Amino acid sequence: MFETLRTEIQSLEPELIRLRRDFHRHPELGLEETRSAGIIAKRLEALGMEVAEGVGRTGVVGLLEGRGPGRTLLLRADMDALPIQEENETPYRSEVDGVMHACGHDGHMAILLGVAEVLSRRRDRFPGRVKFIFQPGEEAFDGARLMIEDGALANPRPDAALGLHLASSLPVGRVGVRSGPAMASSDAFTIRLLGEAGHGAHPEGGVDAILISGHVITSLQSLVSREVPAQQPLVVHIGLIRGGTAGNIIADRVTLRASVRTLDKEVRSTIPARLDRILGGITAAFRGRHELTYLGGVGPVVNDAAMTALVQSCAAQCVGAENVVSGEPTMGSDDVARFLETAPGCFFFVGSGNQEQGYSRPHHHPRFDIDERALAIGAEILACSALTYLTSG
Repeated sequence: MFETLRTEIQSLEPELIRLRRDFHRHPELGLEETRSAGIIAKRLEALGMEVAEGVGRTGVVGLLEGRGPGRTLLLRADMDALPIQEENETPYRSEVDGVMHACGHDGHMAILLGVAEVLSRRRDRFPGRVKFIFQPGEEAFDGARLMIEDGALANPRPDAALGLHLASSLPVGRVGVRSGPAMASSDAFTIRLLGEAGHGAHPEGGVDAILISGHVITSLQSLVSREVPAQQPLVVHIGLIRGGTAGNIIADRVTLRASVRTLDKEVRSTIPARLDRILGGITAAFRGRHELTYLGGVGPVVNDAAMTALVQSCAAQCVGAENVVSGEPTMGSDDVARFLETAPGCFFFVGSGNQEQGYSRPHHHPRFDIDERALAIGAEILACSALTYLTSG
């Protein structure tokens, strides 16, 4: 099966590259992916699928029916670009000022469309069905949640889920896949520190919210060093500080915006109470007050052992067992976690880096680009994994 599949996908490789470059030239921000969604919907309809558009605002769902009853497998790709001005000078550079596909989502769409074509040709060879999810708003809008709330997982509900991400940190030809936690959760919170305004010459007459913020900033790192086991990775990052109006005025309020990431669901659940306790102690010590708004976010990406083994087997057939690596989990996050919370699945990484050709910039960099050989590799592994899952049930 695999050699025939490889031949089919290799024949599609020029089209995968063309699609990826077209998406790259016309990037769209989260929840604005109307052009991309339109192209995707038309291609899925041309393959004979039942297609739903506008799911979670701009998402697309395609349902491919196999030869008869069986399991349902979800395959997911994200569609949104980033608010970045591209600095590459390639023929396919972004034509939209200030917007760029700098995270590989253009490649993800092309890969999943290739898989859709290959599987549609084989619909009489596997039971069950495949639900293709093209998701908007991964970068900042929790598009997975929007699609789920809009019924993307209903009729039929998936029994398993698969997804991939191109990775410039891995050389092309290398695949990263691990069982258990693979990516961290990501939650956001806002802190308002409240003091009492006063004159800078008479500090005893006010309550300095900026002074309080300094102690808060350093003390929050005790969550990492003293609150959780050393074996449990935790990142607390403060990305915005806003307060004060002049150098001789005691600030009466400071706003901090921050994020927290962990690989452990139990640790994640304890963070809001721990934050509140630390903030309460510090602000009370300095005669101030605090308001904590915990916004939440997405949980960790946790791969199922059986689905991971399936992907590892297909990846080994594609690139060789020596090029399939486990590696360490990343503290980056992805809202594909929401799909993996509803069905056992695996989210894996396909190397797209090439130091010699300059494809080594990190994701979200204005010069990010990929070695496009990764497109066919990703499509092979995803298609092989889908067919193996559906025919072995």
